[in-house]
Amino acid sequence: MDEIDAAVVRKLTLRLVPFLFLLYIVAYLDRINVGFAALQMRQQLSFTDAVYGLGAGMFFAGYFFFQVPSNLALQRVGARRWIALLMMLWGVISASMILVRGPRSFYTLRFLLGAAEAGFFPGVILYLKNWFPARARARTVARFMTAAPLSGVVGGPLSGALLGLHLTAALAGWQWMFLLEGIPAVLLGGVALAYLVDRPEEALWLSQEERVWLVETLRHERSAVADDAGVFAALRSGPIWMLALVYFGLNTVSYGVSLWLPTLIRSLSGVSNFTVGVLSAIPYVAAAVAMVAVGLHSDRSGERRWHTAVPAFAGAVALTGAAYSTSVGPAILAISVAVLGVFSMMGPFWAMPTSLLSATAAAAGIAFINSVGNLGGFVGPYVIGLVRTSTGQFKGGLLLVGAALAASGAIALMASSGRE
Repeated sequence: MDEIDAAVVRKLTLRLVPFLFLLYIVAYLDRINVGFAALQMRQQLSFTDAVYGLGAGMFFAGYFFFQVPSNLALQRVGARRWIALLMMLWGVISASMILVRGPRSFYTLRFLLGAAEAGFFPGVILYLKNWFPARARARTVARFMTAAPLSGVVGGPLSGALLGLHLTAALAGWQWMFLLEGIPAVLLGGVALAYLVDRPEEALWLSQEERVWLVETLRHERSAVADDAGVFAALRSGPIWMLALVYFGLNTVSYGVSLWLPTLIRSLSGVSNFTVGVLSAIPYVAAAVAMVAVGLHSDRSGERRWHTAVPAFAGAVALTGAAYSTSVGPAILAISVAVLGVFSMMGPFWAMPTSLLSATAAAAGIAFINSVGNLGGFVGPYVIGLVRTSTGQFKGGLLLVGAALAASGAIALMASSGRE
């Protein structure tokens, strides 16, 4: 059985993870590229730090309100068709950011982008749950989610370079960036429709023996978890609420840092847009390696809580160092450690809720954690922008989001992680 286990997981990984990885790179880039657009559009459109911070975070308001309905729709429609539809929709909205003329249109389009992307990430987490055995789930999620830091590696230099198209064909550089980075989502949505398969029973690229083994293994794992079939079962689960709070603090830092990082680097160095893009990629290189290593170690040990909490504490300490940095070198180093900590939490964190619930309750529970948690993506950028508007510095905002990350680590130690 160990031999067929390894063979099936290997085939699943090679078939599904690279493609979903590519989709998530596009998704993550389309939500954070506004951080690079800010280098030009804030001055051109006369946005204050508070206006930009609110608009950057408005994505997560749309994300919050449409999260659970979108994930439940995925359950009915099927992952293949729903993910393809969402990608085409958000690609069009992302490209439409070229039409921003003031705060109102900025807020509206960011809200709509969040609404369109709301079902993608929890849908993929649910999709992976429906394909991978529990013992392979943390490292699989970690591999998929390395797309988030790697989108920073790819997107930083790319976005910085696209800003250099400023005033080409009467469009500003930030308009070219939104337009050219929105098109891949539309194209890949069509590819997803042809490439993805909804259920293991339909996986013709597995042998008959492998399909039977996988279906029976997943059925056995589902039967071992109490299936509280109501959609709102997650809302009655204390551990699910605690995990939502953990994810809130995680995203407060993740998006607070990523959406302000280009501006922070510019404020400390005054370098060109392209150099800002290259420097902003540094924290994400280390994070991509660390999150896979932590996810793999978590799977091998079967432990989830400490693998989530320790990176959170390390990231909180690093953000304190970044807050007191006065030059770009120490700031980049400290933020690299913070970003490494945040992304290292992802694999073991998402292995916890998938072990607590099954069936419809899992769809609602994953979506609930992601929707509440991603409100941190609204709070982080907005708080940093608000504090910077009041003080003219990043120090206070970085300290506040660092405190949120430390609280996440403490809550993770108290939360149930299912069958460890």
